[in-house]
Amino acid sequence: MEKIGFIGVGIMGRGMVRNLMKAGYEVNIFARHPKKVSDIVAEGAVLHDTIASCVKAVEVVITIVGFPTDVEEVYFKAGNILDSAIEGSVLIDMTTTSPTLAERIFAEGTKRGLKVLDAPVTGGDTGAKNGTLSILVGGEESVYEHCLPIFQAMGTTITYFGPAGNGQHAKLANQIMIAGALSGVCEALTYAKKKGLNLTTLLGAVSKGAAGSAQLNTFGPKIISEDYAPGFYLKHLLKDLKLADEEAVAEGLSLDVLSQVLSEYQELEDKGMGDLGTQALIHYYRREK
Repeated sequence: MEKIGFIGVGIMGRGMVRNLMKAGYEVNIFARHPKKVSDIVAEGAVLHDTIASCVKAVEVVITIVGFPTDVEEVYFKAGNILDSAIEGSVLIDMTTTSPTLAERIFAEGTKRGLKVLDAPVTGGDTGAKNGTLSILVGGEESVYEHCLPIFQAMGTTITYFGPAGNGQHAKLANQIMIAGALSGVCEALTYAKKKGLNLTTLLGAVSKGAAGSAQLNTFGPKIISEDYAPGFYLKHLLKDLKLADEEAVAEGLSLDVLSQVLSEYQELEDKGMGDLGTQALIHYYRREK
């Protein structure tokens, strides 16, 4: 069984690493703040003090970091992944990032004799913990098939979308859907509260009907209880929506819902709410007009 290197042991990465170890993989990790992963190390992960050391010890490298700039750094900075990976290794970026950047990593990795997949995920921290993530994959199909057991250790819905970058395009489509659905939840709860309805009763009445959705069922109760702890950071969804908007503009598409929710999240980020969960979108509707 291949040894796996994992870079990005954050909200999502922690559960993913644990599930890989449960599946029997030796997982080598790099973390900028080693103290934050001491529990993962105690459970069996092998901690390295450099990216290069981690990458040289494994056959498969998985990354899930914050922003496209972080992806560029871990892959392209001198001495990091592309410089250090052993020829024939597989590189899997599971960050939601630019499709163009995914294509660039694929091209550069291929030049160096490496196999590259873009495989962003959806399902939040709960999916990461439970091993029920949906994984959206782009790259060469033979590499995808080879890595399927690894993906199955972390997720339950694994889908191949075609050439490099297509996994990222699929994820951006997913984020557009989330943006519209969560915005609808926030608008509905704002309306219902203004009309004096009991919000918990309302959720019980509509969540199993046509209005039901993962966004309503997951975040409706949290919004009602004013729980804004991040399962997925507001700032990270904002980043994703910006990427989707850039791709839409490049294609000449006018996606009005995307543009509106993007502006709403940007306003909240500007007010210092980026480290809250995505359900903090309700603050936009509660602001003074």
